[in-house]
Amino acid sequence: MTLTRRQFTGRAAAMAGLAVGGPMSPAFAARNDQMNILCWEGYNSDEVLGPFRKAHPGANVRAESGTSDPDMINKLRAGEINVWDLINLNQPWARDVLYPNGLIKPLNKDRFTPYFEKMLPEFAAPYPLAYADDGNLIGMPQRYGPFSFVVNTDKISREMAEDQGWKLFLDPAMAGRYGVLTYDNWNVMHMCLTGDMDPFKPVDEAGQAKFKTVAEQIFGGAKLLTDDLVAMNTALINGEIDAYFTGGTYTSSPARYDGATNVRAITPKSGPVDGKGGVVWIELTSLVNNPDPSDLASDFLEFVQQPDICKVVAFAEGTYNPIAQMGNPEVMAKFDADELDAIQMDSLDEEMARSLDYQVIPSYDALIDIYTQARRS
Repeated sequence: MTLTRRQFTGRAAAMAGLAVGGPMSPAFAARNDQMNILCWEGYNSDEVLGPFRKAHPGANVRAESGTSDPDMINKLRAGEINVWDLINLNQPWARDVLYPNGLIKPLNKDRFTPYFEKMLPEFAAPYPLAYADDGNLIGMPQRYGPFSFVVNTDKISREMAEDQGWKLFLDPAMAGRYGVLTYDNWNVMHMCLTGDMDPFKPVDEAGQAKFKTVAEQIFGGAKLLTDDLVAMNTALINGEIDAYFTGGTYTSSPARYDGATNVRAITPKSGPVDGKGGVVWIELTSLVNNPDPSDLASDFLEFVQQPDICKVVAFAEGTYNPIAQMGNPEVMAKFDADELDAIQMDSLDEEMARSLDYQVIPSYDALIDIYTQARRS
């Protein structure tokens, strides 16, 4: 089965220790005539790489899309630090794993800090996870989005869904009326939030028992389980279900852009962690600590700040997402009203304010075992 874009996998032990993966990719020569990026999909599209190659004729520009953050980190641990020049991961990894382990290196602050001034306020602050504890700049943010759940607003109003939050899926009246988008890592953190627990702190035995009850109830009431966001949106549109557990701008945007604006991503108004119940993912792109570095890597990081390329990155690969650079009026001018509506720009600020940053789940080993048993049953 091919993993979907946001279906992060890997156990907590793999996240902390990150076992050596598969065979190392071949090394390359003439490093300043090439650039290799390990990334989530979008940056590997011809719409992004084509113009960059045109701007650097003769350069060998290669991009490979990963299936999970830990898998991509494993490649560097396995020796591919000698292969890759850039790595594009979600927000906790640069500061918590990559930089402390010497897998990425600082960016030139004089060159890159000015770009933050044109980003949206939450990133221009500056965004703390783009910086290491020693103050070095270690990554540039771009795509992001709230990720909680999705409803058909013809059946469940936005106001009701936001007010009820995760408890919507524990309502007996919802049994048989929702699906579960099986992005396992996200399901685990969302089930913790449903059970009024912080997924980003260790969960004790009592908490695990509560998690088991929640997981069994969520799966027990689900009419549909799939990891296919298109299938889930189709079921929502055709009335097979009224909501789905785990989803966000990333999953709802294709349906919305096709005209089904009754498909809406929801961020709870409140929740168990400092009053917040939503979670947001934010990508950071960092310079790999390649012993034979390519100057094109930093050039590419600047290249994707350009307004035209920002728009391509935001609307790449069939899912559409906000980007940090939308604080720049030149970037915002690239989006029309339908595109902004597809990514729910009208509520983005308030949804971000209600959301926690995605982090590593410290009790993932124990929780994924409980989750897997509940799913199988």
